[in-house]
Amino acid sequence: MSYYKRHVFFCTNQRDDGAECCQNFGAQKMRDYVKGKVKALNLPEHSVRINSAGCLDRCSEGPVLVVYPEGIWYTYIDEKDVDEIISEHILHGRIVKRLLI
Repeated sequence: MSYYKRHVFFCTNQRDDGAECCQNFGAQKMRDYVKGKVKALNLPEHSVRINSAGCLDRCSEGPVLVVYPEGIWYTYIDEKDVDEIISEHILHGRIVKRLLI
């Protein structure tokens, strides 16, 4: 069994050579936004953990995040997209099909 009910990893990689990467889309800012939103929900301990990850090797599909334990991969554009991931998947376990990769 997983330590957290949901564990979310945001790729926040920045490539030095200018190649495609999630950080080019403000991934760290979005990760910080989601972390703040989830913290404000005051969920029970070990419910949800939001983390940064190095390169998740899906650069051409970025920005990306993955939700465990299900291993569901998403892309996103803005706060509206990640708010939907929070409300649907993270809180209720419903996959947001329009953002799947």
